[in-house]
Amino acid sequence: MKSIEELQGIISKKINGFCETNGDREIYQPINYILQLGGKRLRPALTLMAANLFSDDIEDAIYPALAIEVFHNFTLMHDDIMDKAPTRRGAKTVHEKWNSDVAILSGDAMMIQSYQLLMKTKTAKLPEILKVFNQTALEVCEGQQQDMNFEKRDVVSFEEYEEMIRLKTSVLLAGGMKIGAMINGADDVAQQHLYDFAINLGLSFQLMDDYLDSFGESSKTGKQIGGDVLSDKKTFLLIRAYEIANTEERKILDQYIGNINADPTEKVNTILSLFKKLRVDADVKNRAQHFLDRAFESLNALDVNEARKIHICNLAESISTRTH
Repeated sequence: MKSIEELQGIISKKINGFCETNGDREIYQPINYILQLGGKRLRPALTLMAANLFSDDIEDAIYPALAIEVFHNFTLMHDDIMDKAPTRRGAKTVHEKWNSDVAILSGDAMMIQSYQLLMKTKTAKLPEILKVFNQTALEVCEGQQQDMNFEKRDVVSFEEYEEMIRLKTSVLLAGGMKIGAMINGADDVAQQHLYDFAINLGLSFQLMDDYLDSFGESSKTGKQIGGDVLSDKKTFLLIRAYEIANTEERKILDQYIGNINADPTEKVNTILSLFKKLRVDADVKNRAQHFLDRAFESLNALDVNEARKIHICNLAESISTRTH
């Protein structure tokens, strides 16, 4: 069994080779730029980990893993435009470094490239893999649409929010793990256990992302702290704050949320202070742990030698303690 570090190393090497193949042509410069900003390579690593659970040979899962990573970065490129995000992984976002038109077009090219990579998979199961990939890609888009819709609504429920992050974040992790397991012969029951594991891991991961966006360190996260607050995103933190705030605290929230004329620094500082006062920072970490526990329930139900699960267990544990 390969460790997460070994798998991330394999992916990074393959990504570098992919970028070299792209060359320096204009449309591919932003693609190479965002791919070489780094990142955790969590999604492709999980794809390879799932394959590795059922065989020491993970070669046939490498192109699908790359496809997952390229598709993920395509969504980031377009999401950053919609969110008007200035930074990604500590550097300028593509639309800031170039412009929105370039980011849209290069993102489109990335989506096509993800399918080109997937088609290189040497397996008779390619039609089944494409079915999973297509469904996953559509659900990611559905999640982003819901996320944008929430910005225009005054009230969003916890159930709606968690369904949105299931679609926007979790399904790509889950689809990748299902594909990796499928390639190396896992049966339907095993595939479902891994899918459920990844769904809950993704929910935990995203809730920790919500926490770190507000209470992390910019030098570690590579993002603007309070970016979600500035964008009026209906995150767990904001939904919970509205739920438990008293009348005066609600007035403070209402004063800043949706107010395009509010001073950005004042808005972030005031809202984050209120989050701390209401202890929603602790609430979101507790909810993240809840989903992590559910993820482990699915992993424990998987009928695979426990020794082969060790690296996935370590990765899952690191989600709950991560700082970036």
